[in-house]
Amino acid sequence: MDALRARAITTISGEGPSERTDTLAREEPLEIQVQGASVAVLMRTPGDDIDLATGFLVTEGIIQGAGDLVSIRHCSSVKDPEAEDNILRVVLRDGVNLDLALLRRGTYASSSCGVCGKATIEATLVSAPRIPAGAVVSSEILFALPDRLRQAQAAFEITGGLHAAGLFDLGGRRILLREDVGRHNAVDKVIGAAIRADVDRTMSILLVSGRISFEIVQKAAVARIPIIAGISAPTSLAVELGDRAGVTVAGFLRGRSVNVYSHGERIVG
Repeated sequence: MDALRARAITTISGEGPSERTDTLAREEPLEIQVQGASVAVLMRTPGDDIDLATGFLVTEGIIQGAGDLVSIRHCSSVKDPEAEDNILRVVLRDGVNLDLALLRRGTYASSSCGVCGKATIEATLVSAPRIPAGAVVSSEILFALPDRLRQAQAAFEITGGLHAAGLFDLGGRRILLREDVGRHNAVDKVIGAAIRADVDRTMSILLVSGRISFEIVQKAAVARIPIIAGISAPTSLAVELGDRAGVTVAGFLRGRSVNVYSHGERIVG
């Protein structure tokens, strides 16, 4: 599916109105069905759907890894032809237990405190044990990453309407990059691609083009990515999770400056 759509628009400026064609980032729903059950509908940019589904299923704790999957394919038996590319059917290997209670995305509860920041962190740490020390990156390499991310954002260059997530090694080499209208989707796509390619994520850096939310740190922790950096700010709960999960959280990575909020020992120089 084409991720871009052309649209006739009117531009109004000081010289008056003018007609032209603009290019928009496409946004469509993707329904993920697992073992015949609908588990999620994600508003995403079409493309890399299998990466997106793989990353989503792993980072949400529904499966442990690519080894739990038998197949992922688009549905080809729907009434509306336009919906064919918007439904993914996932088949799990025998013995994988599908717990539908885990599919209420972003909702964590415990008998002691109900739904709160503490509960979300505790729930994440059950499936994502603390990441150990080991990965170290120089600040000079970090400073170079935003330009490398931006240069590879082909769809953003055309539309200006997409988020990006990039996975880099500790030497600053870009391993993978994915774009999407949703920040979380871009992260799931790049994590899913890394899982499917069996990339060693324990010595990598995840760079996101916007702010760093709790969910993004949670996904990095589950994927065993030790360092996450963002062009914008992290949230308070994202930093708290970084502290507890052993994830380095760095924000406002711009020019030759970065703010390090948790586990700064991984950044040297």
